[in-house]
Amino acid sequence: MTEVVSGTVDTPDEYSLKQNYPNPFNPTTTIEYTLPHAGYASLKVYNVLGEELATLVDGEQAAGTFSTEWDASVMPSGVFFYRLTAGEYIQTRKMVLMR
Repeated sequence: MTEVVSGTVDTPDEYSLKQNYPNPFNPTTTIEYTLPHAGYASLKVYNVLGEELATLVDGEQAAGTFSTEWDASVMPSGVFFYRLTAGEYIQTRKMVLMR
């Protein structure tokens, strides 16, 4: 369902979670994030009620820049949130699925 792809060899200086693209999307979107240190990372998708819909990343990862794709073809149109948790870093962003 999803694939995580390492994008660069350079180690980033800080954690970041970029805005998904395209946004709005139909039915797939790409999410990029950076990890300055190796360690556990989790990237999950939630609906507006806070219910977890998908786990895109869950496990140990090396430091670097990564991207993953979310296929929302079975989801209704609407607003969704995605959250990256890595170390002390937690960031949540909003995305819109339009049919």
